[in-house]
Amino acid sequence: MYAYIEGNITHKSPTHVHLDVHGVGYFLNISLNTFSELENAEKMKLFTYLHVKEDVLSLYGFSTSQEKEMFTHLLSVSGIGPNTARVVLSSMTAQQVANAILHENVAAFNKVKGIGPKTAKRVILDLKDKVAKLGLGQAENAAQILDNQSDNTLKSEAISALVVLGYNKKQVSQKIDSIMSNTQGNLKVEELIKEVLKQLS
Repeated sequence: MYAYIEGNITHKSPTHVHLDVHGVGYFLNISLNTFSELENAEKMKLFTYLHVKEDVLSLYGFSTSQEKEMFTHLLSVSGIGPNTARVVLSSMTAQQVANAILHENVAAFNKVKGIGPKTAKRVILDLKDKVAKLGLGQAENAAQILDNQSDNTLKSEAISALVVLGYNKKQVSQKIDSIMSNTQGNLKVEELIKEVLKQLS
């Protein structure tokens, strides 16, 4: 229905963004990798996917067409819904997902919440031929986001994002406190979230 949406960014968080298009505001769910591309951006073009479930319409936005294509491929695998696909693309870039599939790296997928060994093997089996034809380019750059955040804002953003992704608030809060203590608060929000995802795998 929508190939892409381009508009002014009126709100952004690690899990979603609001785009204003001639006075109409669109709510788009995003991955951490797309969020990392929004640094200092006032306007953004996002490739979109509309997920329809019963009477609920959910719009997903992606900074690259490759990420969108990988998202739709993941959805084609039995047992993977849009939230799990988004967690995959928050833990790895589209390029890294492709590499994990092509090299049959089951362990890479086992680190993602909601994907066990059987589902990981199914992803590889179902998508290996499709991914081989994608021709993904270079890995995306890791942007430096929200340099001047306070620790409280950083923790709040990270907790909110992880709860949206399906994690227990108390558990992630404890992990975040530990990570922030060990890193002396030098991580950016998307780096902090990715570190929690690694530790919870």
